[in-house]
Amino acid sequence: MRNYTLTIFILSLGIVYSQIDPNTIDIVRDDYGVPHIFAPTDAEVAYGLAWAHAEDDFKTIQQGYLAGNNQLSKSIGNGGLGADFIAQFIGSEALYKERYESDISEAYKKVVEGYRQGINNYAATHPEEVLVTGFFPITTKEMIRYAQLQLFISSKGDQWVQRIINNDLQYDFKAEETPKGSNTFAFNSSKTKDGSTYLAINTHQPLDGPVSWYEAHLCSDEGTNILGALFAGSPNILIGANENLAWTHTVNQPDKTDVFALEMHPKDKLKYKVDDDYLLLETKKAKLQVRFLGIPLQIKKKFYSSIYGPTLKNKSGFYSVRTPALFEIRALEQWWRMNKATNFTEFYKALKMEALPGYNIGYADKNDTIFYISNGLIPKRAKGYNWAEVVPGNTRKTLWKETYAVEELPQVIQPKSGYFYNANHTPFRSSDEGDNPNKDSFDPAMGFEMYDNNRSTRLKNLIDQYDKVDYDDFKNIKYDHQYPKPYVFNWMDINYLDKLEPNQYPEIKSLIERLQAWDRKAEPNSLGAGTFAVLYDQLRPFYQKLPYPKIFPPSVLVQAIKNTKEYLLTYFNTLDVSLGNYQKLVRGNKELPIFGLPDVVTAMAARPYKDGKVKVVSGESYIELVRFTKSGPEIESVISYGSSDHPESEHYNDQMELYAAFKTKKMTLDKKKIYADAKKIYNPQ
Repeated sequence: MRNYTLTIFILSLGIVYSQIDPNTIDIVRDDYGVPHIFAPTDAEVAYGLAWAHAEDDFKTIQQGYLAGNNQLSKSIGNGGLGADFIAQFIGSEALYKERYESDISEAYKKVVEGYRQGINNYAATHPEEVLVTGFFPITTKEMIRYAQLQLFISSKGDQWVQRIINNDLQYDFKAEETPKGSNTFAFNSSKTKDGSTYLAINTHQPLDGPVSWYEAHLCSDEGTNILGALFAGSPNILIGANENLAWTHTVNQPDKTDVFALEMHPKDKLKYKVDDDYLLLETKKAKLQVRFLGIPLQIKKKFYSSIYGPTLKNKSGFYSVRTPALFEIRALEQWWRMNKATNFTEFYKALKMEALPGYNIGYADKNDTIFYISNGLIPKRAKGYNWAEVVPGNTRKTLWKETYAVEELPQVIQPKSGYFYNANHTPFRSSDEGDNPNKDSFDPAMGFEMYDNNRSTRLKNLIDQYDKVDYDDFKNIKYDHQYPKPYVFNWMDINYLDKLEPNQYPEIKSLIERLQAWDRKAEPNSLGAGTFAVLYDQLRPFYQKLPYPKIFPPSVLVQAIKNTKEYLLTYFNTLDVSLGNYQKLVRGNKELPIFGLPDVVTAMAARPYKDGKVKVVSGESYIELVRFTKSGPEIESVISYGSSDHPESEHYNDQMELYAAFKTKKMTLDKKKIYADAKKIYNPQ
């Protein structure tokens, strides 16, 4: 009955595909519910991945696809309107029609089709879990459209759209209010005592939602055998380790997106000047569903298209947005090819597809090669313009059409120092001094970061303490949770805190002394960390009022400490509140005191919870530590909650204790061992 239903779905689309037999696919669940998918082909593995992930979190997969196809508001109401508009604004449907058949390889089309069949079959056999009637069966177009939406957002395109709508076009790529995700570092045998090669996959992402990680192991007879993590709706792993190599991403901030001010004709409303000509804007309308008093209403929002890109009108004029993510459809395939690489040459060849619009990449392999690159699709821009701001859209001189090749980006290959590191800071300090890329070799218009932060400063200091590291040293570095002195927040300066004279402020003397004497370790039992965490949150209202570079003067710090005192007494009736009493890791009926603060290596960001407490919502998320030894890769991992998003599942929050105690679970790529130790083995049907 299930297969018959799926066949009807496929035939209703007018498409003929080889239908996958679920009996050829094994989903093997381990003690923590992590799915290990085994099948003859990559397409069958993708089918199994779709099914297993849907079992664990079908809701998030659907919401991602709904967002990518301008239907999120049908599920969550008016809160989805922004995503629904941007999905249409970026033209992903037209891009799919233009590029999918020509740009995507036949091999990867089979993977996408396998995942599509798996998710559609799950929807057909679990109709009670479907969020929006009529959305399934999903098509390959709807899958790829969601991927492009995510990549446009990762290129800051959505931020530019918001600023155009708000008539606020002042934006500094160097100023960051909140920490941006992830760390990675690696050591080769010249830096390790045992001659092994180490890589830390240490991502900082939301702990829940469409860009939270899902752990899986994919293995086929076509050469795939990789353990790692992916986002909801991805047909393949995005970060992880196979038998030969491992890689991860961190967020980078080069300038990938531009906004063009159009010079409009004085009389003809929709004509804009380009050099000596006037061109006509193409008018488009986004279809949106708005709920008013609970009643769904269909409305249309007008936008335009110019030769520069999708265009919006605000009070001051017309502005076009242009970013390479608007023209690229192959990102998922590039990740898949990274999955299947067996050595550095093959991995670098996959990077030369130049389909990923951003992200730093940290890499290590069994041949003792380590590699870092500040990757991205960065436009080759004309000289003489301030590309960090709005540029004129009245000349083809600003209409860039090329991006830099992979070989032209900052990178470190097999450094003499034996290590690289990245914590979302400048790529020009990625290793020891003699191994770093030379910033003078890169056009300033590329917009690469030039700053350090607390995590990068701390990682460099920790690494430099060792002539050589053992594996315990490696793990201690990864789990470090101490701020350097002075603080090196790249988005603000609070170092006047150490210069305050406590006796001048008797009302808050004890709190100032505590903050100044604190060892700066973000430990759950630390009173200093608890006071700092509350102070950090009390600084937020002042942050918006301070001009860049956001240097907090003594007067503001003193007032914020007074507010901290008031907060502690109001909610806790004492000034002696530890970090773990204030900050919690929460899921279901579990509430654990938790380590971490913004921009320590084990970074955490929190939001209000209850009774004056906060709960962490992003930061340390999926962690995978990889050691390539002579006998093969050794892998351990942990995730913040568990493998399932269903509260009734035993795997809803069963990794929380490991995570909170800086512990991991041992993982393996060994098929025989996985089957021997399996908790459950079944077919996806």
